[in-house]
Amino acid sequence: MTTPIRILLVDDHPMVREGLVARLAAVPRFEVVGEAGTRDEALEQLSRTSPDVVLMDVGLKDVNGIALGAEMLAAQPAIKLLMFSMYDNPEYVQRALQAGARGYVLKDAPATEIVSAIDAVAAGGTFLSAAVSGRLFRGQAPKPVLTPRESEILSKLGQGASSKQIARDLDLSVRTVEAHRQSIKRKLDLDGQAELIRYAVEHARTERGRS
Repeated sequence: MTTPIRILLVDDHPMVREGLVARLAAVPRFEVVGEAGTRDEALEQLSRTSPDVVLMDVGLKDVNGIALGAEMLAAQPAIKLLMFSMYDNPEYVQRALQAGARGYVLKDAPATEIVSAIDAVAAGGTFLSAAVSGRLFRGQAPKPVLTPRESEILSKLGQGASSKQIARDLDLSVRTVEAHRQSIKRKLDLDGQAELIRYAVEHARTERGRS
C-alpha cells in the first residue's frame, strides 16, 4: 500500500477546517494528521506530526500566514508549503513563492483543484490555481532594457553623483549625460527628476542587497 500524504491544515476558521477535512478524507491517499488555528498551535502540530504538506491560510488572525509558513520551513525544510487563500492578489502570490511556498490555491477552487495542488507539491512540483496564474502573468509587463551606459549612469545617480560628476567620471559631455537621463526616465516611465533620483537610490539599495 502506498504511504499516504500527511497533511497539516492551518486556518483560523474552524468551519473551513471542518469542510477541508471532509473533502480530503474522501481521498484515500491523503491523511490529515493535524489542524491548527494559531501560530502556536501550528508550530506545536508541526513538531508533533511531521507532515509532508502544510496547507496554510494566508490571512490568520494572530500572524501573517506567509511569514508563519517561512518559519515552519525553517524548522522543517522537508515540508511542502501550499498556501490556501481567498485572495488572488499577485503580490501575495509572489511573496508566498519567495517565502518558499510550492503552490497557491484559492479557497473557492473546486475540490479537484485542491486535490491536484496537494498531489503536485507533495511530489516535489509546484501548483498555482488557474485564476492565480492568469492574474500573476497578466500583471508582469516586460521590464524595460537599459543600455550598459544607462545602467552605469543610473547606478551613479543612486550614489548621489550629479550630471557634471558623472560626465567627468565617464569622460562624457554633460549634454550626453542629460540625454541618457532623459532616455532612462522614458524607458522606466518616471515623471520628473525627483522620481528618477528616488528610483536610482532604491535601485542602488537593491543591487547592494544582492551583492
